[in-house]
Amino acid sequence: MATRIEVKPEILTWAIARAGFDLPVFAEKNPNVAEWIEGKKLPTVKQLESFSKKVYIPFGYLFLPEPLTEELPIPYFRSNGGSEKIHINVYDTILNIRQRQEWLKDYLKDNEFKELDYVGRFDKHSDAETIVADIRKELNLDEHWASPFATWDEARKHLSNTIENIGVTVVFNGVVENNTHRPIPVKECRGFVLVDKIAPFMFVNNSDWKSAQMFTIIHELAHIWTGESAGFDFKNFLPANDPIEILCDKVAAEFLVPKRAFLEMYTPKSGYNTIARHFKVSEIVVARRALDLGAITKNEFFAFYNEYSQREYIKKEDQGSGGNFFATANWRVSLSFAAHISNALKNGQLLYRDAYRLTNLKGDTFSKFISTQL
Repeated sequence: MATRIEVKPEILTWAIARAGFDLPVFAEKNPNVAEWIEGKKLPTVKQLESFSKKVYIPFGYLFLPEPLTEELPIPYFRSNGGSEKIHINVYDTILNIRQRQEWLKDYLKDNEFKELDYVGRFDKHSDAETIVADIRKELNLDEHWASPFATWDEARKHLSNTIENIGVTVVFNGVVENNTHRPIPVKECRGFVLVDKIAPFMFVNNSDWKSAQMFTIIHELAHIWTGESAGFDFKNFLPANDPIEILCDKVAAEFLVPKRAFLEMYTPKSGYNTIARHFKVSEIVVARRALDLGAITKNEFFAFYNEYSQREYIKKEDQGSGGNFFATANWRVSLSFAAHISNALKNGQLLYRDAYRLTNLKGDTFSKFISTQL
């Protein structure tokens, strides 16, 4: 007979709420859980293991004396100023990336890598155009760097590779680790950045429009230049009411669509598409630039935003899903991070079990990834 274990009802209800589920709805779909909460039955170990997976919580958490008080390790900004609870998939992804950062930071220090002098070079009182000029110099990219590329994806790849070459790890993912059943909603998180002097990390939600990701990348890079970690939802592509957020927003806008070039190219009749294709950003970014520079009104911007969002949603639905797993893993892991992992294994500075945990790849899948992608 299976051994049954007592779990405090408040731990069960906390775990369900933590995962973002409505308690009555969850209990209706999982009648056993309702009986555990009411004290009518005790769960088996196997049942609790299944429950912990459903609510995305470590099994050991179910035996805590009281619910944990969990806090994000970084500020999280919402464009509407709200303080809604952070989505569990966003929370777990931030912790996952921070775990990678902690390992990489120790590894780089042990191997005498130097601190990156551009991290925190400016602050909230700095001028946006000055920061843009400094970033351009560090990356060796001029105002029109993106125009020669045929597609947004090629420009994004070049930009992220250039950023990784100066020491920033760039991760693109739209799910928690490799779990396609745990998507990261774009409306909850377009990206976040974990600033560090030796191992800065940026995360970009790969479920967002590819052309829109360019703005997120530069916004996060501006956070690194100002030395401030943060997460953000960028609702309606507007910044939160925070000095650093507003500054980083201005930096991203000027870096991607320079004011001078925009004013030379824009006319009310020409629309946004030509400028968007030239700079390899979304039409939304160009519309935001038009709003910021007084070329259109807020009502005109939001009308376009809603129309464009619907158009892109339909396009994405038609495209479906799929793709090569290892090509996707390149973005989810980051090739620069994978290279450090590989070197650490070769030098005896890392165990394979830890390499699996840090890359979310295991066994033959990990070995094939390392051997074919690096």
